[in-house]
Amino acid sequence: MNRRVVVTGIGLVTPLGVGNDATWDGICNGRSGVTRISKFDPSILKTQIAGQVPGFNPTDFMDPKDARRSDHFIKFACAASKIALADSGLEVTDELSTRLGTIIGSGIGGMDTYYNTVLTMEKKGPLRVSPFFVPNIVCNMASGYVSIFLNARGPNSCTTTACAAGAHGVAYAAYSIQIGDADAMIAGGTEAPVNAMTIAGFNTMRAISTSNDIPEKASRPFDKERDGFIIAEGSGIVILEELEHAKKRGARIYAEYLGSGMSGDAYHITSPSLDGPQRCMEAALRNSKLNPSDVDYINAHGTSTQQNDINETNAIKQVFNGHSMKIPVSSTKSMTGHLLGAAGGIEAGFTSLAIYHGILPPTINLDNPDEGCDLDYVAHEAREKNIKYAISNSFGFGGTNVTLGFKKFES
Repeated sequence: MNRRVVVTGIGLVTPLGVGNDATWDGICNGRSGVTRISKFDPSILKTQIAGQVPGFNPTDFMDPKDARRSDHFIKFACAASKIALADSGLEVTDELSTRLGTIIGSGIGGMDTYYNTVLTMEKKGPLRVSPFFVPNIVCNMASGYVSIFLNARGPNSCTTTACAAGAHGVAYAAYSIQIGDADAMIAGGTEAPVNAMTIAGFNTMRAISTSNDIPEKASRPFDKERDGFIIAEGSGIVILEELEHAKKRGARIYAEYLGSGMSGDAYHITSPSLDGPQRCMEAALRNSKLNPSDVDYINAHGTSTQQNDINETNAIKQVFNGHSMKIPVSSTKSMTGHLLGAAGGIEAGFTSLAIYHGILPPTINLDNPDEGCDLDYVAHEAREKNIKYAISNSFGFGGTNVTLGFKKFES
């Protein structure tokens, strides 16, 4: 069954703001959402900056009792999913309910709950551990809550593939529609990793930036002065819908989903290989029925780490050959920071919005490109461009890779 899949709704809860308008305006104007950590006193940590969602009130999106009981990664997912569903105009009728599913990825799930529960148990003993501890740490609970709140009784699952989780969620959700298991899917990723334990872990790996004095400039993909990525929180959700179902109700269509490519590095748990991302992009082009010369934009994984940026650049050169120098490539993580398992979700949304509005998101803070980082990274400022075909890359620890393919919708 070859059913076409389109993006009809987007929901963004990011360090640039709550909601699509705030986040997309920040992207188009090259603003950074990175600030000094305010959730707790970070002074004992080497890294004291992060991408935090500003002005987020979970009770705007869920019952106060559920908000008190649930971890932040669940709250972000519920908010982004409600924003996306409202944006799509999709009405969840009894008939649609069993044909509407949820696949929301998360790399680490309820890390805040885990960390705080360990502290509670150490101080007060095991009897003070909350009965909501286990439901709050398991990664699939974001999908679970969303399905309950939105009455989505179709396929319900979760991807937990580190920083590729959100993109894998979109890919598997689209597949559910393509094979006829669903008519619409709520898909993407969510993450709430801004706590002392998570940051300390990444610090000992020397993976995240310690540029505490200049938070807005700390995320600098492809730049010679980069010193690691910026950890960030939030959620990105897209509503995927079978084309005829969307057309029948007169839905606005942001972009058409074409296909995905996936690969495994089989190389190292944290260091990337050149082979894995290369084969991943090649598979996405093949499954999307695209030639390398067709692609007009690449939303890069672009983490702002020494290894990823040059490795991804070289993989793009391998896949696209001479055309690679003509393709605009940008890292929106320069503005949002790295949302780990939610990154692929928000970037699927950004790629769809870029296609719909004809705007290339910029890579900010790219003042001195590193040696070998010589592609067109859309430095500093957004550009207008008619984008017909685009891909979005997401790579994760363990050597897991996924590339999503999209196109401008033509009726």
